[in-house]
Amino acid sequence: MQARHLPSTPEEHLELESPPTVIRLSGLGVQFDGREVLKGVDLEVRKGEFIAIIGPSGGGKSTLLRVIAGLQKAHQGRVEVAGQPAMVFQDYRLLPWRTVEQNIRLPIELTGRGKIETHLGMKPYLKLYPHQLSGGMKARVAIARALAQEAEVLLMDEPFAALDALVRERFNLELKQLHERTGKTILFVTHSIREAVYLADRVVVLTGGRIDTILETKDQGRITAFTDGLEAELRERLGVVDSTFIEPPPKPLRPPWEIFGVLGLGSLFFLIWSLLAARIPLFVPSPAQVGQAMAANFSLLLQSAWATLEVAFLGIAGSLLLGLPLGYAMGRSRALERLFSPFIVALQAVPTIIIAPLLVIWFGYGLSSKTITVILISIFPVLVSTMVGVREVDRVYREVFQTMGASAWGVFSKLEFPGALPVVLGGLRLTVSLALIGAVVAEFVFGGAGLGYLANSERLNFRYANAFAAVGVTVVLGIALYGLVAWLESYVLRYRRR
Repeated sequence: MQARHLPSTPEEHLELESPPTVIRLSGLGVQFDGREVLKGVDLEVRKGEFIAIIGPSGGGKSTLLRVIAGLQKAHQGRVEVAGQPAMVFQDYRLLPWRTVEQNIRLPIELTGRGKIETHLGMKPYLKLYPHQLSGGMKARVAIARALAQEAEVLLMDEPFAALDALVRERFNLELKQLHERTGKTILFVTHSIREAVYLADRVVVLTGGRIDTILETKDQGRITAFTDGLEAELRERLGVVDSTFIEPPPKPLRPPWEIFGVLGLGSLFFLIWSLLAARIPLFVPSPAQVGQAMAANFSLLLQSAWATLEVAFLGIAGSLLLGLPLGYAMGRSRALERLFSPFIVALQAVPTIIIAPLLVIWFGYGLSSKTITVILISIFPVLVSTMVGVREVDRVYREVFQTMGASAWGVFSKLEFPGALPVVLGGLRLTVSLALIGAVVAEFVFGGAGLGYLANSERLNFRYANAFAAVGVTVVLGIALYGLVAWLESYVLRYRRR
């Protein structure tokens, strides 16, 4: 049996000696694959206490915190907690697409409750992203985020394990002062005996999934063990180091050979084109002839390009409107993926030219048939990338949102959408390219204005320079659309380390 809340009104605690109990574990047991991780754990924690949990690896310390946080269900026993605890994870779990300030404000945005208690010295760095921070700075942000929840209970799962010894000392001192100032109830998992004794009012020794003993340690510890001899001298010289420093991002380098490579390939392309034009001038116009055709038909090419872009953009919009929600639903549900996948794959396998006569019968030769053709050709990448992107949102971030009591909309808007965005934008690159191809194909099939129709009609009239000019403008549009999406991707994903 498992409950989540203790009574917290003054009347209910009138007969109890202060301070009241905020965590009560009774006969707690947890199993993984038939193996007992926690066995018969009984523990009461009073309001404002600092409890350190220490023990060997695999002894169930982190599991105990996860059960209290509601992330892991107990197989037996009872769990009573005053409210939803806040949690600081060992790996901090800062959202990489949010700045320091946005990470700290996350629980307030999700629930509409709480306030920023402290920035823990991070005010000068509020606009930085997690990849720009040192380990100590990430720890500060994670703790400040947990404090912003205004939870009665704060759970800390080895938050200083990855920090060096001197930085860890400073954090121990600051955490002790923070506890004295806020009066939070803190459960702190650590492997350091000195750390546990220095910080905690009581130390719980957990071995083999059972509580071996509970020791009273209030005011018994010291911040450092380096008190005499050479160790004391070194300690005095080193001091308590600062934990806030920025890891400068590596300077992006563009090797010269990349630029020379592009220029070289371009020159080779035009050389081969010129040689072909010299060999078969009737069917392959030279680059100069194509340039002259572009200049002579500039107005017509501009009108045709606009018509092609109109169809392409309508197709892209349709692909996004259909592909994003369907891909999201398939990403969240394996059953929906199994249901829709055969139809989607079959639709992609059918050549558009076979479907074209049906579209003519149903929708005629106009814009509708062209737009549907573009959607059929370009929807697949955005649909699949959305499905994959949603599934690649790390489960550990979902646990962060769970401890904050986030709603389904909060999880979608603050986690799933931004978390899936890198993969979705990658699919969008392919979608815009396919949309332009689909628009040209639709103009070949259904006629009307556009670069595809212009290239085909000029070819049939043996004006190959004009046809090549239409193809050239299509290539330029394709590069421009791809570059636009690439720029959008670089801007949206600017939080990522380059």
